[in-house]
Amino acid sequence: MKYAFVDYRISKEEKYNLESLDCTVIVCPPSPLLYEAISGHPDILIHLINNKNVIVHKDIDLNFIQLLKNLNLEVQYSLNSLKEAYPYDIILNAVNLKDYFIHNLKFTDKNLLNNSSKKKLINVNQGYTKCSTAVIKDDAIITSDNSIYQALKSEPIDVLLLPAGDIILPGLNYGFIGGTCGSIDDKIVFYGTLEKYKYGDMVLDFLKKHQMTPFYLSDTPLIDRGSILFL
Repeated sequence: MKYAFVDYRISKEEKYNLESLDCTVIVCPPSPLLYEAISGHPDILIHLINNKNVIVHKDIDLNFIQLLKNLNLEVQYSLNSLKEAYPYDIILNAVNLKDYFIHNLKFTDKNLLNNSSKKKLINVNQGYTKCSTAVIKDDAIITSDNSIYQALKSEPIDVLLLPAGDIILPGLNYGFIGGTCGSIDDKIVFYGTLEKYKYGDMVLDFLKKHQMTPFYLSDTPLIDRGSILFL
């Protein structure tokens, strides 16, 4: 069984289409410690270390903890609490690849950092690292952040750098490409469709290059809901 961790604001249509991929949809409980726009974003609230281990922010709902344990996951807690003000909201918002861990390392939660110590640690200026990065494969990512692009271009990782903007994030001017999607098997699952994204052709070419297929949860423009985290 596959699991998909999502923002509580997922629409009925999006949830239905996600479940068509044989996924059990797990809604992350919003945190009152955060501002509304990102309060339910999975990539802010939790961090999947691997298929058996997850780190959650230390103040997360206890019922959600029990749900994770019922899935036979080992649950760890962040050392620090989330707070509304940056950079205290980005402590878990890192990109975690097979061999690389990418974040603004000054602000990474120490418990998450300790779990990633055997990987190559790459420091970037962008604190919302996972929001800003769509992981296509372990050696292929898409981002609109230049600091991420510059940090990775000398690594054996194929990076597509996109212009910022044209992504909906209610409450803010725009969202980020990483927050619109998640990877499962040979598919990249999107909130919305690339057909209504200004840079959709660039993304489609990159997905084709890496033999990944887009799957659209709705026919809307792209929406940043804080990533879809698949387990």
